[in-house]
Amino acid sequence: MYPDNTHDVPVQRALEVHQPTPYPPAVAAPAPVVPMQPGRVPAVASIVLPDGRVVTGYAIDAARPESVAVKPAVSRAAVNVALGGVGFLAVCGGLLLLTSFIAALTAFITQLIILAAVIFGGWIAVQLFSASGHQGGAGTTVKIRKAVIKRSNFRG
Repeated sequence: MYPDNTHDVPVQRALEVHQPTPYPPAVAAPAPVVPMQPGRVPAVASIVLPDGRVVTGYAIDAARPESVAVKPAVSRAAVNVALGGVGFLAVCGGLLLLTSFIAALTAFITQLIILAAVIFGGWIAVQLFSASGHQGGAGTTVKIRKAVIKRSNFRG
């Protein structure tokens, strides 16, 4: 297959060397600044380690937990529901009084109408009956003739 027999001869290639890429050194985050009152110098503390070394530094106050807001004994939702119930009862009482007032007003107006009808009817009756009495019985005379109706013929 290979006429020149190059398949048996190892091919020498140039040696490639890969060097690892160094990462840049990590930049340390700056130390947190502790707020201090002006004119107050923090105390310096020294600690002796078991192997005899002495470490000196500023004392840092321990972190205090944040104060938790005091929860009320009754939730706001319960208070809102209770106030809504009181308002609803007040409205219902007012509506009950309003309907009672409307019913009483209707009855009063009805009685006024009946009273006016009785008084006006009595006045009309007095006018009718007194008109014939003042003239000595010679009031208006209406003559009514007898009419006879036979089948479709009217004769008067």
